[in-house]
Amino acid sequence: MDAIILATGYRPDLPYLSGLDGALDAAGHPRHRDGASLTHPGLAFVGLEWQRSLSSNSLRGVGRDADRVVWRLVRHLTRG
Repeated sequence: MDAIILATGYRPDLPYLSGLDGALDAAGHPRHRDGASLTHPGLAFVGLEWQRSLSSNSLRGVGRDADRVVWRLVRHLTRG
């Protein structure tokens, strides 16, 4: 089992995920809940605008979101 974390930066540009069925919506935004992909269990994002809060895409908030994403991925990886 693999896990991938994508740090999206201030302007997410994710066309390389378009071939990953369901990872992005029609506008090219990640389909996620709190940073975890809704369609691919080992795929996660950090740095998205309003990922979990107003500060999610800033240095003030990205650390909290990253901690949460990492723990979700650890649970995913240890289940298999």
